[in-house]
Amino acid sequence: IDIFITHICIYVCRGSDELLSSNLYNSPNSGMSSINGTSNGSDSKKLRVEERVGDAPPSRVLHIRKLPSEVTETEIIALGLPFGKVTNILTLKGKNQAFLELSTEEAAITMVNYYSAVTPHIRNVPVFIQYSNHKELKTDNANQVLLGIFIIQSGGTPTSGSSDGTVTSPSSPVLRIIIDNMFYPVTLDVLQQIFSKFGTVMKIITFTKNNQFQALLQYNDATSAQQAKVALDGQNIYNACCTLRIDYSKLVNLNVKYNNDKSRDYTRPELPAGDGQPAVDPSVAAAFSKDSNSLLGKIPGALSPLSAAAAAAAAAGRVALSGHSGASGVLLVSNLNEEMVTPQSLFTLFGVYGDVQRVKILYNKKDSALIQMADMNQAQLAMSHLNGQKMYSKIIRVTMSKHQTVQLPRDGLDDQGLTKDFTNSPLHRFKKPGSKNFQNIFPPSATLHLSNIPQDITEDDLRVLFTNSGGTVKAFKFFQDRKMALLQMSTVEEAIQCLIDLHNYNMGDNHHLRVSFSKSTI
Repeated sequence: IDIFITHICIYVCRGSDELLSSNLYNSPNSGMSSINGTSNGSDSKKLRVEERVGDAPPSRVLHIRKLPSEVTETEIIALGLPFGKVTNILTLKGKNQAFLELSTEEAAITMVNYYSAVTPHIRNVPVFIQYSNHKELKTDNANQVLLGIFIIQSGGTPTSGSSDGTVTSPSSPVLRIIIDNMFYPVTLDVLQQIFSKFGTVMKIITFTKNNQFQALLQYNDATSAQQAKVALDGQNIYNACCTLRIDYSKLVNLNVKYNNDKSRDYTRPELPAGDGQPAVDPSVAAAFSKDSNSLLGKIPGALSPLSAAAAAAAAAGRVALSGHSGASGVLLVSNLNEEMVTPQSLFTLFGVYGDVQRVKILYNKKDSALIQMADMNQAQLAMSHLNGQKMYSKIIRVTMSKHQTVQLPRDGLDDQGLTKDFTNSPLHRFKKPGSKNFQNIFPPSATLHLSNIPQDITEDDLRVLFTNSGGTVKAFKFFQDRKMALLQMSTVEEAIQCLIDLHNYNMGDNHHLRVSFSKSTI
């Protein structure tokens, strides 16, 4: 295939109208299609008009600005991969801009909404995304461009030293992952949450080799593995640390004997826990050793498409949520039900994902609130899981605030109880280092995990309690010791309501019920 993937279609744009009707020619040097490099004044003005448009109607074509000059199409496509299929791309050489076309308008809307809350970065440079005035990209070399995009999305990589730009397309569904600069712990659940964005994760084996955390991760199919590698190789789980180095393994199937915190076969939940050590047979270790020096090129920068979600997932993996990151994360929550919401209800819900320090419902805009978490990781975790959820019948929006802290009212000033300081609250879930709560952070779900249940409390007692909170209990299951249980409500919204109402509920004899979201179903 006579094409270099990293230079599929680099253009100098003669104006926004050229995107729909272009006079293209084949570059004699690279075999690439390019728009004529000349530019007249009127066309330049057209492009500048589009640059200024910030409120264009939704379109599946997105206008990306302020790109680093050395950006590759692979990096731009990686921005869109988690949101849907990329169907076209146009890079404007010399203008640090690009147009990215997704397969559906819905995918584009999701992408714009996400990046309005979390600024994407490429090579540590913040980039800006907005809807384009164009509804689709049309180029005379569309087939060539689509071929290049298909190869990138399916994980093909150019052989950089080859004279003909040979493209390889690995077929293994197993990825080899090494975590560099591992400042925070990375667990099985962290990896599963990040990599499941690209397909069904079947098996994971983790271990330490040569003082590096390493993993083998098997997808259901090779295409998912290839897409994950394209999007995640070289990216950081956190800003400036926990860098993913990903390559294809020579193995095509992993043999997992135990389900524990080091290895897991998601297709065989009945496997024993073993002794806590992963079952890596000699062939796996040998293959891993052979693969270890063949890492592909690195793409600098933080996780662009997944920055919040990935950081959230990583934070779920026993990351120190106790405020030692040195940065305070303040969230802006909007579209709240101002008739129902209180600082306490926000403290309880957002406290599932970190230790809430202060809450301020805005005096002149009571459907909005500022929530100060103990650090930025907690704020990202809460934003990732709670943005778009329903609270008191309204879909809330959660974004990062520009404020560095939530100010308390001045002495003697009564703000009607809209501001509350929870810094010394005994209800913080993550104040104890090593707490099991670090391992049990999950997105809002209809299934709730209940703990600290008194021995004399029956299933009927709990069903009545949760039904009275305003929902329908669909299923219930006690754990063997009856101190814990799973309880499934009919909707996620009902479960959120019950958690707000009943977490820390006094069951008698100073037994305070603990309520969390569960990843399990009954």
